[in-house]
Amino acid sequence: MTATISPTAGAQSGSPAGSPPAARETPGTVAGDAGTAPRPPAAHVSATHPPAAQSRRDRLLFGPQAWWVRPSAALLLVITAALYLWNLEATGYANSFYAAAIQAGTKDWTALLFGSLDAGNAITVDKPPAALWIPALAGRIFGFSALSMLIPQALMGVAAVGLLYLTVKRVSGPAAGLLAGGALALTPVAALMFRFNNPDAMLTLCLVLAAYLTTRAIEKAGWKWLAAAGAVIGLAFLSKMLQGFLIVPGLALAYLWAAPTTLGRRLLHLLAAAAGIAVVAGSYLVLFQLTPTSVRPYMAGSETNSFLELTFGYNGLGRITGSGGGIPAGGNTGGNLGGNAGGPGGNGNVGFGGTAGITRMFGTSFGGEVSWLLPAALILLAAGLWFTRREARTSKTRAALLLWGGWLVITAGIFSFMSGTVHPYYAVALAPAIAALAGIGSLELWRGRAYWPARVVLAVTVLATSIWSAVLLGRDPAWLPGLRLIAVVLGVLAAAALLLRADSLAALPARFRKAATAGVVILALLAGGLGSTAWTLATVAQPHSGSIPTSGPTASAMGGGFGAAGRTGSDGADGGAGGAVGGGPGGETSSAELTALLKSSGAKWSAIVSGATQASSLELATGTSVIALGGWNGGDPYPTLAQFQAMVDRGEIGYFISGGMGGMDGMGGGRGGNSEVATWVAANYQAQTLGNTTVYKLGV
Repeated sequence: MTATISPTAGAQSGSPAGSPPAARETPGTVAGDAGTAPRPPAAHVSATHPPAAQSRRDRLLFGPQAWWVRPSAALLLVITAALYLWNLEATGYANSFYAAAIQAGTKDWTALLFGSLDAGNAITVDKPPAALWIPALAGRIFGFSALSMLIPQALMGVAAVGLLYLTVKRVSGPAAGLLAGGALALTPVAALMFRFNNPDAMLTLCLVLAAYLTTRAIEKAGWKWLAAAGAVIGLAFLSKMLQGFLIVPGLALAYLWAAPTTLGRRLLHLLAAAAGIAVVAGSYLVLFQLTPTSVRPYMAGSETNSFLELTFGYNGLGRITGSGGGIPAGGNTGGNLGGNAGGPGGNGNVGFGGTAGITRMFGTSFGGEVSWLLPAALILLAAGLWFTRREARTSKTRAALLLWGGWLVITAGIFSFMSGTVHPYYAVALAPAIAALAGIGSLELWRGRAYWPARVVLAVTVLATSIWSAVLLGRDPAWLPGLRLIAVVLGVLAAAALLLRADSLAALPARFRKAATAGVVILALLAGGLGSTAWTLATVAQPHSGSIPTSGPTASAMGGGFGAAGRTGSDGADGGAGGAVGGGPGGETSSAELTALLKSSGAKWSAIVSGATQASSLELATGTSVIALGGWNGGDPYPTLAQFQAMVDRGEIGYFISGGMGGMDGMGGGRGGNSEVATWVAANYQAQTLGNTTVYKLGV
C-alpha cells in the first residue's frame, strides 16, 4: 500500500508494499524473511519521489514538482474560499451566545481575555476563550458586525483545507493532498461550521495544524516540531477543552512508532510535546485561577468559579458519562432538553446525537454531517495497515495511517458512546481524519492497481461509498430523488472499470489509454463525492442560526438568538419554558419598547435575565451589557442573592426581566439558588409589562 509504481510492466509491477513477492523496506531495498536485500532492477520505486529512471509521464502525473501542482492547489483554496464566504451575511449573528461574547470582547479587554458573555464581566461563556479572540480582534479593527465575526471563521476553514493538503502531500504526493483537501472542503459539517461562530472552527484548525507539525516531526525525529504540535494542542484545549486532546493518542502513536531515532529519544520527544501542551494550556489556567475573582468574570458551567471544575465536570466527564448530561449539578434540565438517565441523546433526539452506540456516526443525527466518506476511510485504513505490514518501522505511509486512523477511531468512538450532551456538529473534528485517509488510501491503491488485491479494495471502496451516499440522500426523500440512482450507477460503473487490469488497455493507442484512465478517475470521483458535494452545496445555500445547527437542504437549528436584523433562531427547542424577550429561544423578537428601555439605561448592566440565551439576544439587540443570571442554562450559582443585592445597592443593574431560559416557573432562576433572586425582586419592586415581558425597574 506504499506509494510504489514499477518502471516496467510485469507480474510484479505496481504491487503495494507488504504484498508478495516484494515489500519495500527502505528506498533502496526490499523486505524478505532474511532481512533486506538490494532492490532488483524491476522492483518498485517511490511515486512521491520518482528517480531519473522513472518515465516522464509518471513524473508529470505524480512528481511533487509537476507543472499542475501549484495551480491546482491554488484553485483548491480559491474554490474553498468562495464556498465558505458566499452569502455569508445571510447567517447573521449565527449563535447569539458566542456572538454576544465576541461583541463584549470588542468593547472590553478583560472580556476578551476571559471570554465574558457581557462587557461588564459578570460571567463567562461556558467554554475557554481562545475561539473568541480572533473574531473579537477583527471586530475591534473593522467594527463589530456579522461579517467581521464570520469571515475569520471562514478563513480558518480555508487554512484547515490548505494545511491538510500540505500534510497529506508530504506523505503521498500532491494528488492525494488535493483529494484530501477537497474532501474536507466538501464535507457538509465542515461547510456548516466554518460559516458559523461556534468554537469548532478554531478547534478544527488547531487539530489539523497539530497533525501537520507531527508529520514534520516524524520525518526527521524533530523534537522542536513535536513541541510545537503540543503547543497547538494546548491552544485547541483553550478553544474547546478536553475535545482538543482526543487526537493526542493517534499523534503520539505515530511518532512513537515511526520516528527515525531510538526508542529512548522518541519517548523524550513526546515529553517535549507534553511540555508544549502544558505551557500553553497551563499558563492560561494559572492566569485564570490566580486572578482575583473581584476583577474577572465568574466561570460559567462551574459551581465553584473554577476553570478546572469546568474542564473535568460540565465540559469533561459530565459529557462523556452523562452525569447531569453535561449540565452542572445544580443545573436546570429544562435548559438542555434532558439530563435524564442516559443523557439528552438517550431519547433519540437528533439535535443531541440520537441513541449512543457503535452506529451513532452513521445514524440520522451524525450521518449526513460527516459519514459520507466514513465507510471508505475505514476500509482504506484497514487495507492500508495490512498492505504496509512489512514496511520498515519508519514508513511514512504507515505512520500517516496510524496518525489519522488513531485520530478517527478514538474521536469517533468517544462521540459514539458519549451518554452526556453531544451535538451533531461536533463531528467536524472527524472530517480532517476521514478526508486524509480517503486521500492517502485511494491514491496509494491507485498506484498499486496492477496488483489485483489493491484493485479489488479500491473498487469495493468506491462502490460502498456510492451506495452509502444514496442511503444518506434518501433520508430526505423529497430532495433531488434522482441523485440517489445516479450515485449508485456511477459507483457500479467506476467499480467495474477499476476491476479491469491495467494491461488490458495496452493494445490501445496512447491517447486512448490516457482518455480511458482519465475516465475511470472521473467516474470514481463522481461516484464517491457526488452526494457529499450536493449536500454541502445545499448547506451553504441555507442560512443557519441557533445553538445546534445542522447541515442539509433544509435549514434547521435548535436554540435561539438574534440574527443580524434582531431576529431569533429558527425551530428553537434548546431552552426552557421561559417567556422573557418574546417567549424564549426561538420565540418572537424583542419588543421595540423593551429594546428602547434598555438602551436608555445608564447602569453598568442594563438588565439581568435568567439564562444566557435571552441575555445574549438582548445584548446584540441593544448594544448594552446584560447579566445572564445562572449562566447558560440558569443553573450556575451566580450571582447569589447577596451579590445581586450588593449590585443593586451600587446602582449597577437597571432592570430585572422576568422569565428566561433558566426558569420553569416563569420567574427565571431555575434551580441552584437563583430563584431566590426572582422571589426577592418580586417582593420588593413594582412590575411593569412590555408586550409579553414582565420587567422590574431596580432602584430609584
